[in-house]
Amino acid sequence: MNLGIYIQVPFCQTKCTYCNFHTGVVSPARFSPYASAVQTEIREHQRRLRKADVVLPDSFALREVDTVYFGGGTPSLLDPAHLTTILNAIRDTFATDFSEVTLEADPETVDQVKAVAWVAAGINRISFGVQSFSDSELKAAGRMHRRADVYRAVPILRAAGIANISFDLIAGLPRQTSESWQNSLDELVDLEPEHVSIYLLEVDEGSRLGSELLRSGTKYSASAVPSDDQMAEFYDHARAELRGAGYEQYEISNFAKPGFASQHNRKYWRRDPYLGFGAGAHSFSGSQRWANAHDAAFYVQVIAAGRVPVEELEQISAGQALDEELFLGLRQLEGIDVARLERVYGTLLEPRFAPLQAFGLIERSGSIARLAPRHLSISNEAFVELMRQPALE
Repeated sequence: MNLGIYIQVPFCQTKCTYCNFHTGVVSPARFSPYASAVQTEIREHQRRLRKADVVLPDSFALREVDTVYFGGGTPSLLDPAHLTTILNAIRDTFATDFSEVTLEADPETVDQVKAVAWVAAGINRISFGVQSFSDSELKAAGRMHRRADVYRAVPILRAAGIANISFDLIAGLPRQTSESWQNSLDELVDLEPEHVSIYLLEVDEGSRLGSELLRSGTKYSASAVPSDDQMAEFYDHARAELRGAGYEQYEISNFAKPGFASQHNRKYWRRDPYLGFGAGAHSFSGSQRWANAHDAAFYVQVIAAGRVPVEELEQISAGQALDEELFLGLRQLEGIDVARLERVYGTLLEPRFAPLQAFGLIERSGSIARLAPRHLSISNEAFVELMRQPALE
């Protein structure tokens, strides 16, 4: 089993109305100190984690890092030299054999010089926050880019040698209609990205738009947000359109051409180990989860002072691990092997699945349990019902 590394870059040019992440709009002068702090954390991670009572398994020393993911935020805002030095810190600290190095990028941040430098640094996959091909929807959501930026950026990346591009689309943006959603899908398919992520708009207090929707307000075009039923229809329609275009759905939100499923993200869903570096980054060893402090300025200060950036540390119980296996496993369309989990955790799972099967939310094929394809748009209902059952003691 190999190791994945996640690098958090919590900086953006603007805060999208739907965003509930811990990101901020800051001066570019703060980018270089932040990148330096991340490099230091990488090189000194073992010593600092010991101070935080994190126990890295001995097997970590034998694992090769094969995937790296720069997420955010908008990591493409960083100077390519910052990304290069961070990757070099990983190479100097770990055994590496990079097969997938992903950079999240906003279309308007792409230019030829950057793209060439990204490839030279070892980046071979770009995850694009497209979200929509409708300028009115992008404007309402507070996005900086416009449709034309996507069409300008993709040829630049292809010419630089990026052969693996992923597009994100959001179902449920303000002002979105069936016609505009169809157009976004059509234009996406025409541009032929290797990978696609389809997300439903999240409504919670963590974003300006979500908070406004919960208060039944009208700011941020909240009154123009499609209904839950419309969002579900958009999602189901996208599944059909992408399947017809040769994309295989392998996870609730993710679709890929053959051979282009996200290697890094699969580590999360399969509970493989990964290390996260940067402000707000999360890590998982197999038995513990921990997270760094979210505030970027505080994170830089802590690293410079030689202190530990870890803010949260959790020991994973057997019951929690089983719940994670069920929840994350069912997100994958290949499903979960119920018999294997029963052997590993020494418990019977059939009583937990019976209510879901009765409601038609789960399909069974021998020992394999999967979410019913026709109910993927309401998968949260299946997860809630599953987690109502008693946890392993």
